Amino acid sequence: MGLRSLVPFGDSGALMQPDFSLFGLHREIDRLFNEVAQGNGHNGAQLVPKIDVSENDKTIEISAEMPGLERKDVEILIDDDMLTIRGEKKIEEDTTDKDVQHNDRSYGVFLRVLQLPLGIDPSGVQATMSNGILEISIPKPAKPEPKKIEVKEGNEQTKQAA
Repeated sequence: MGLRSLVPFGDSGALMQPDFSLFGLHREIDRLFNEVAQGNGHNGAQLVPKIDVSENDKTIEISAEMPGLERKDVEILIDDDMLTIRGEKKIEEDTTDKDVQHNDRSYGVFLRVLQLPLGIDPSGVQATMSNGILEISIPKPAKPEPKKIEVKEGNEQTKQAA
């Protein structure tokens, strides 16, 4: 990896100088917003885990990418019909003797919240984590059987109340 890939250079190969004119400020603000929108900023935007959600007749399966995290760094909470995946990626402490030239990695706390069907029983939810992949299995609630309601003849009290 050459130094060119580590430092922001312009097309000419020279370091880009800040442009403090009105248009330069506008370009810099646009660049910052684009970085955040694309997940290239260092504000935690990259920490939102990518997920796959699938289901079959009995379960909802959620698979989330959690590279660099351990089980102790991840917390799963179900409250009513909301599933919250919370995690924290901590900065490595052994970098004090290194002269860091560039740092693209993000650190911090992230949350991913998903809405679940009503009636989920949290006691049946299972989660495992292996090789940076979190797998969550959620049993679907039993579907209520349709019930036919018999229409009865009303009595005199019901007719007078109406």
